[in-house]
Amino acid sequence: MAADKVDPIHQFHINTIVPIHVGGYDLSFTNSALFMVVVVVLASGFLMFSTAGRALVPTRMQSISEMTYEFVASMLRDAAGNQGMRFFPFVFTIFMFVMVANLLGLFPYFFTVTSHIIVTFALSLLIVGTVVVYGIAKHGLGFFKLFVPSGVPVILMPLVVSIEVISFLSRPVSLSVRLFANMLAGHITLKVFAGFVVSLGALGAVGIAGAILPLVMAVAITALEVLVAALQAYVFAILTCMYLNDALHPSH
Repeated sequence: MAADKVDPIHQFHINTIVPIHVGGYDLSFTNSALFMVVVVVLASGFLMFSTAGRALVPTRMQSISEMTYEFVASMLRDAAGNQGMRFFPFVFTIFMFVMVANLLGLFPYFFTVTSHIIVTFALSLLIVGTVVVYGIAKHGLGFFKLFVPSGVPVILMPLVVSIEVISFLSRPVSLSVRLFANMLAGHITLKVFAGFVVSLGALGAVGIAGAILPLVMAVAITALEVLVAALQAYVFAILTCMYLNDALHPSH
């Protein structure tokens, strides 16, 4: 147990809560699944509770909800135009899920679902899949103009198209790795400095004096992690808006 408290990787372990096996597949309910449910419940509950009154003069909670709504709506309009607002529920849901999941993972003994690449990659595939399906449904074969930039000389077209295709296919990888890597690295660093504080504090007066610097670093990293949690949710959402713009305007 003591080793688990010091090990910075232990916080990312997947633990089975309710074992479920169907046809040779492991569909167990895990701590990761539990915290995904918690994230959805918290985000939904906050939005429903804060906007239930719909006061003309908003409360603080209602103001936060309205500012979040306007923030995402403005971001989507700027990236994809007014036509992009048809995707607002999708983008708003993605933003709230990532934001709440990132912030929830900062609490001690809580689980950070966005620190697992399988979760971030699944979200990225959902986004890119939506772009492809909607783009083909709306524009047909015209969607593939996305890979043929205008004004490119014919002789360079095969090279440019290849680069565009590879760039498009790499989107789910880059989108998922960016979020996963930032959350993973930040939490490991925070756990390492917190471990220093605990280890040095057990050495007596000299150790406690030596633990001051790691403690200050742990507090500073915690503040930085709050900023990173919000920033990564924003980056994930703004890139989603930009990718959806390709589905709406593939020839641009």
